[in-house]
Amino acid sequence: MICICKRELKNFFDSMTGWVFCAFLLLMTGIYFTAYNLNYGYPLFSYTLSAITFLFLITAPVLTMRTLAEERKQKTDQLLLTSPVTVWQIVGGKYLALVGVFLVPILILCFYPLILSQYGTISFASTYVALLGFFLLGCTSLSVGLFFSSLTESQIIAAVGTFAALLVCYLMQGISGFFPETAGASFFSLVVLVLLFCFFIYHMTQSILLPLIIGIIGEGILTALYLLRQSIFEGIIQKILNLFNISGHFSNFTDGMLDFTGIIYYLSFIGIMLFLTVQTIQKRRWN
Repeated sequence: MICICKRELKNFFDSMTGWVFCAFLLLMTGIYFTAYNLNYGYPLFSYTLSAITFLFLITAPVLTMRTLAEERKQKTDQLLLTSPVTVWQIVGGKYLALVGVFLVPILILCFYPLILSQYGTISFASTYVALLGFFLLGCTSLSVGLFFSSLTESQIIAAVGTFAALLVCYLMQGISGFFPETAGASFFSLVVLVLLFCFFIYHMTQSILLPLIIGIIGEGILTALYLLRQSIFEGIIQKILNLFNISGHFSNFTDGMLDFTGIIYYLSFIGIMLFLTVQTIQKRRWN
């Protein structure tokens, strides 16, 4: 895994992709830092971090689009898959390289509060908690991009898919408001979600038996619960959709609160994305 990570890091900085990513992120941060914290005198660096989270919609797809898609296009993924390393080590090494590139501007951003402290008194604890949340949010965005890069050999499709998925996640709080909170609407939405999940399982395994069993059990449980106690379905679709609101937990970090629930959420989201990436590669490997 370490060898793969080192190779990927070298490729990122040899191809200028890593340097462009760091320069762009630092440039935009510097602009907002100058405007909010220096010109307007806001004492909290979290204002700047909150304002630039939209950058992940641009930087994450660009940085991750070639990570696995290019390997698949050039057929070099076959060399990796036949090497004496597991798929988890391959995916883990590539993801650690992405995090390593992202860590470079994060370490530089750690000096910004020191600059701000020269103009007044600031809370270093809340500032670095906000930086931790910003780092976790970025790592989560990179894991989404890595997953979409494993789905195709086209870098453009991988980038567009990552952008679309992240955009939906960032707008999820508003999207969930479009769904009614009644028990009947929630039940119907859950039925559709179970069917979509079964279709996804079928796409991943190419086996009709497993998704059929999951579908029958899932729909049966939903129907039984709805007939016995409809009240538990009220507003449940909003709660499910908010699980994909990756920017929702970030607000707790910007408020200066070390949100352990948010840390667990981001780490779990990353773990699920990496698991799906591994399963995608395994599926293609055995096919």
